[in-house]
Amino acid sequence: MTVLVVVPTYDEAENIERVLENVLNAQPQVDVLVVDDGSPDGTADLVDAMAQSDTRIHVMRRAAKQGLGAAYRAGFAWGLERGYERLVEMDADGSHRAEDLGALLEASQHETADLVLGSRWIPGGGVVNWPWYRRWISRGGTWYAQVMLGLKVRDLTGGYRVFKRATLERLRYEEVVSQGYCFQIDMARRTAAAGMTIVEVPITFVERTHGRSKMSGAIVREALWRVTVWGFQRFLPFGR
Repeated sequence: MTVLVVVPTYDEAENIERVLENVLNAQPQVDVLVVDDGSPDGTADLVDAMAQSDTRIHVMRRAAKQGLGAAYRAGFAWGLERGYERLVEMDADGSHRAEDLGALLEASQHETADLVLGSRWIPGGGVVNWPWYRRWISRGGTWYAQVMLGLKVRDLTGGYRVFKRATLERLRYEEVVSQGYCFQIDMARRTAAAGMTIVEVPITFVERTHGRSKMSGAIVREALWRVTVWGFQRFLPFGR
């Protein structure tokens, strides 16, 4: 099983070296692609320096900040072109623990697991050092998406995931325009709508200790708006 871990970055110089080292120590067989959106703090330069001595590390430099969804679309395309069988979404800030990756990859080997989600909100999962309002946004966002979209997934907004190659090829992921949390919800709903199976594996999410979160009001508003539209489209004739 060939695995590519796709890590979008923007101003993650304080975290990226440690994150890559942890991933490659925990899972030496994987490759990592850092998709950097023109970070002014030199994130891509640090990754380039690591890549000089480690062929498992790759970097894609993009000219400007284009958003999480666009970064993952670019990373998926890069990985599919090179024949990877599993493509992993992973944050660059250390919140996704490298020691949880093995369980996600193991679950993805099951024939019926088309998409594996690292879930904070199932037994065995959890969060560390999260303020109450972040918990509320995450759990509230998942609940609203569950109701509007008819999905039973317990953690729709999480970004630690493993896609099978065949799953991405069927999803037409290149057409997804959503960003942030909404990108994660969108990919999950498309997987379910295609009749594919989503499996959740417990993870522990650890709040970043360096740098600033990319969470913003615009990200929350986009998710709320798009999920509402998708929800109405499920029931109204003109949305079918």
